Amino acid sequence: MTRGERNNNPGNIRIGQPWQGLATDQTDPDFCQFTDPTWGIRAIAKILHSYADEGVMTLRQAINRWAPSTENDTGSYVADVSAQTGIQADITISLMEYDDVMPIVKAIIYHENGEQPYPQSVVDAGLALAGVVP
Repeated sequence: MTRGERNNNPGNIRIGQPWQGLATDQTDPDFCQFTDPTWGIRAIAKILHSYADEGVMTLRQAINRWAPSTENDTGSYVADVSAQTGIQADITISLMEYDDVMPIVKAIIYHENGEQPYPQSVVDAGLALAGVVP
């Protein structure tokens, strides 16, 4: 299992915010640990929502915020998520709508973990916790 899977944090979200669904014991020094992957998926969607609230309108802008170049090969990350989702990097998208958010969340999970181990029902349950439904 990857660190993201062990932590029920498939987006590898760093510690810093009091997320819903956090495990009582936080033993990872860097990354949040959730009680269930649906809470980790919810957190991914909520972060994407916050980007939309800040005016982020493209996949490239979202991934540049998600995975800054100070820590990541952001260009490769953008290319990977774009290839996985079929969403062009620089077109306007909605980070609030299921049809855009769901494939991006799945691609982030895949990129962060080297696999996307969750069935669609788990992804959809996490998105629903964030208010993102088809």
